[in-house]
Amino acid sequence: MIDGIREKIRSGGAIDREEALALFMQSELTVLGMLADGVRRRLHPGKTVTFVVDRNVNYTNVCVSRCRFCAFYRDAGSPDAYLLSRDEIVRKIGELRDQGGTQLLMQGGLHPGLDICFFEDLFRDIRDRFPEITIHSLSPAEIAHIAAVSGLTTAETISRLKRAGLDSLPGGGAEILVDRVRREISPAKIGWEGWAAVMREAAEQGLPTTATMMFGSLEGQEEIVEHLFRLRELQACGGTFTAFIPWTYQPGNTDLGGAPATGAEYLKVLALSRIILDNIPNVQASWVTQGAELAQVALFFGANDLGGTMLEENVVAAAGCSFRMDSERMVELVASAGFVPAQRTTRYEIVKFY
Repeated sequence: MIDGIREKIRSGGAIDREEALALFMQSELTVLGMLADGVRRRLHPGKTVTFVVDRNVNYTNVCVSRCRFCAFYRDAGSPDAYLLSRDEIVRKIGELRDQGGTQLLMQGGLHPGLDICFFEDLFRDIRDRFPEITIHSLSPAEIAHIAAVSGLTTAETISRLKRAGLDSLPGGGAEILVDRVRREISPAKIGWEGWAAVMREAAEQGLPTTATMMFGSLEGQEEIVEHLFRLRELQACGGTFTAFIPWTYQPGNTDLGGAPATGAEYLKVLALSRIILDNIPNVQASWVTQGAELAQVALFFGANDLGGTMLEENVVAAAGCSFRMDSERMVELVASAGFVPAQRTTRYEIVKFY
């Protein structure tokens, strides 16, 4: 059976859930890597590896969701709770622009006091001051929360934010798109159907999106496979996912605790992702959680993109994971692996080759 599955992948065929699970459970890491590399080369026949110069501005750490896997959130009354001032947000974006950045990834907690007017005013201001910056911001959970706080539908919320300047919707908060897992690790957050509903509406309104997966907490192999197929099916039904980004749960300073996934486990899931998600064009390597060297190895396990340089990142860092990368290091990393580095936009348009 496994030989037949491998041959189907090599010939460009799509596998089903049962075949994917068998492949995941029975294949050696190197075999999965070679299969994923073949899919990558079919979708991206050249040697280009892309990245975007961006900044992750975490505008608040106040969050009512209180996810068990998160070390970043604070309750509203906590002494170290914060909400960035407009001046501070503008300063951070100015630094991004000055360093040649093109993408603003703005995400935060589910703050009970921030309704849609706050974000509309903020996005309009950003658009006026920094027209060259793409606002790739707010996860589906944040969209759902803003809608609830504001008494709006998801469609109304996305439409108003889009008019105010929102360009693209990141796929954070997906964790594992299986409600059994979500009830255990993030019971106060939207379920998988809620996440999917936001992404369907974003696609309907013409916004590009991305998709993520945080694995290594309490899920099983079957649930990883189910997550990937749910994304594949969303994409097949009109989704606008430009990229998929898998990353590993970071247990430091969290209520959930546990041990981090190994590098081998990360590479195996990454490879499986590339094989299953052949209708999502790009797969990002997560140097933020894995470090530069393993991200470089990931380029041979299905990844064709290294994500953003992230001039700033606070959520994963709160769990004790603080890898850093600038453009020069990114270029060196890609080139030394034998690929051609290229800076891109949020929509994967090439800005320049190196």
